[in-house]
Amino acid sequence: MAKFKIVLDRDKCMGDGNCVDLAPETFGLDEDDRSFIVDATGNWPEYVLKAAKDCPADAITLYDAETGKQVWPEEGEKKA
Repeated sequence: MAKFKIVLDRDKCMGDGNCVDLAPETFGLDEDDRSFIVDATGNWPEYVLKAAKDCPADAITLYDAETGKQVWPEEGEKKA
């Protein structure tokens, strides 16, 4: 079972590609340079979490696959 349920807001995506660099088996970029989910279980969960944290547009939200609790961003967490 996947550790995370991944929600990707493609409208927020800037096409930076950090997610693809950090978790290439999970994320890809389409012809419009927008991220998409290739395989939610493609990379180790630690890589997926790092990709979400490094997204400059905060376009990736992660939920615990078992409990449904939001993991990233943490409640009240906002990027500077």
